[in-house]
Amino acid sequence: MLPCVCWLQLVLILLSSVLRTRGENCPVTCLCPDPHTVDCSGRGLTRLPDEIPLDVRRLLLADNWIPSIPADFLVLYSDLVYLDLRNNSLSHIEPGTLSTSSRLVFLDLGSNNLTEIPTGTFGESRSLIKLRLGNNPYLSMVSEDAFLGLTSLRELELERNALSTLKVGALSQLPSLRVVRLEGNPWVCNCNFANLFVWLMENSHKLPNGMECSLPMDGRRVSLTQLSKDSFRECQVTLTLTDLLIIIFSGISVSVVAIMTSFFLASTVHCFQRWSKGTKGDEEESEE
Repeated sequence: MLPCVCWLQLVLILLSSVLRTRGENCPVTCLCPDPHTVDCSGRGLTRLPDEIPLDVRRLLLADNWIPSIPADFLVLYSDLVYLDLRNNSLSHIEPGTLSTSSRLVFLDLGSNNLTEIPTGTFGESRSLIKLRLGNNPYLSMVSEDAFLGLTSLRELELERNALSTLKVGALSQLPSLRVVRLEGNPWVCNCNFANLFVWLMENSHKLPNGMECSLPMDGRRVSLTQLSKDSFRECQVTLTLTDLLIIIFSGISVSVVAIMTSFFLASTVHCFQRWSKGTKGDEEESEE
């Protein structure tokens, strides 16, 4: 019986030690359900908490009032794989802020106040698999190279933002992309949308919820399935034989006019020089 009691006491001592150590490493207002998780969700934070353990792997900061992330925030957290910043007050992300975390797999920046995603925002995050950027009501611009380098990205969420157009390169540079959510944006079915439409039709299996866009004439919303390449026929620049002849004739005419103008100017200069020499000679004879 005595050995069992001693064994039980040893287990309790070890457990108490682990819990005490975990509590000491956990930020004051947060919870740490396991040694590598810090949960600060819904704590009314207006800035990032202090004393986050350096070996944190899952950092939950959703439902707070955090307005920004320091540019060097992730330099010390090289083990971080899961970062949830959903539903905060982020208005921008400094380029390079997230590129220092090469192990980051999941990133949620949804439901914030982001206005644009510039080039270099995600830099070298080659391990990133899922990126959430939806429900940012002021997000109206995504750079063509915003996601450049995210070679492992499989899921991209850009739904319910303020996007009316998007460069095809922003999506075509993602070789591992399997799912992209674009619904709920104010897309306009104009010539700026034509190239994106072609890509979306070729990759319709990656759109789980479909898409709609507004017709430029009357603003009526239509599903992409109601459109075809012919819908953007006016956006395609095609030249007929007559157009080509006009261009060729115009080019020849401009060249001829340029040559004649140059000849006229050269003749004028030459005549002026001869006249000047003749006038000078007459003056010298008059003085003699």
